[in-house]
Amino acid sequence: MLVYLNGDYVEHTAAAVSVGDRGFVFGDGIYEVIRVVNGRYFMETEHMSRMDEGLEGLMIDLEKEMREAIPEIGRKLIKENSLDSGEAKVYIQVTRGSAWPRTHTFPDPPAEPTVYLSAEPFSPHTDLHNSGVDTITVSDVRWSRCNLKTVNLLPNTLAKQQARDAGVNSAVMIRDGVVTESPNANIFGVKDGVLLTYPASNYILSGITREVVLGVAVKLKIPIDFRPITEQELFALDELFFSGTTTDIQSVNRVNGRNIGHGKPGPVVQRIQQEYHEMLHSGEW
Repeated sequence: MLVYLNGDYVEHTAAAVSVGDRGFVFGDGIYEVIRVVNGRYFMETEHMSRMDEGLEGLMIDLEKEMREAIPEIGRKLIKENSLDSGEAKVYIQVTRGSAWPRTHTFPDPPAEPTVYLSAEPFSPHTDLHNSGVDTITVSDVRWSRCNLKTVNLLPNTLAKQQARDAGVNSAVMIRDGVVTESPNANIFGVKDGVLLTYPASNYILSGITREVVLGVAVKLKIPIDFRPITEQELFALDELFFSGTTTDIQSVNRVNGRNIGHGKPGPVVQRIQQEYHEMLHSGEW
């Protein structure tokens, strides 16, 4: 598989970064994952805008020429890896670059950012979309800048592993008594036909698929209430579901062994799933 790293297209087994790279020693970088359908990016503008926000938030100065080249680099990888048909995903990562000696302050003079892209096949989790998943609750102990899509994912990794060790698919993260998101997806609840979701803030990543779901809800005339779901009302919900670039729309059947609603995908999530699937494969975005 061909990848891109700092100006070169190389086999992924040959790609390597310096041990002084700040992404390696500090987690000092951002990333994006973009869905690809039949060779085309899904929601390209929105993903690239969020990447720009991350670069600005971390104060990583990426040259304009390099920034503008990133979408085309991804398209070349899609072509070179024979991913023009079917589904795939492109991964983009930008770190502050390599510097020595290791210091907590930014390199002075600034280092050249490290830019890495890969493209690989993707298979949707169709069975899980149809059946729904089981989860557990975990404490949301991430830092308070969750709105930046950084490579600092250790709390997310630990939460996902805790779910696996419990024999379930994922986790519902709780901060200060309210539901925030999952380790790798946004969360929506449904109560009496109204869609509930945590308002955009520094405590959640305002996902691209989340925005698509909100647009779908408007189209389907499903009311939306931007407010946190409290831990106490979690089991009074009629439905609960995740949304994400590689998660798509995934119903949550049970949390901590207790049913949400009837313990199976409900009518609202099924309507949103259908509309989202049709949109994703229509090419009209």
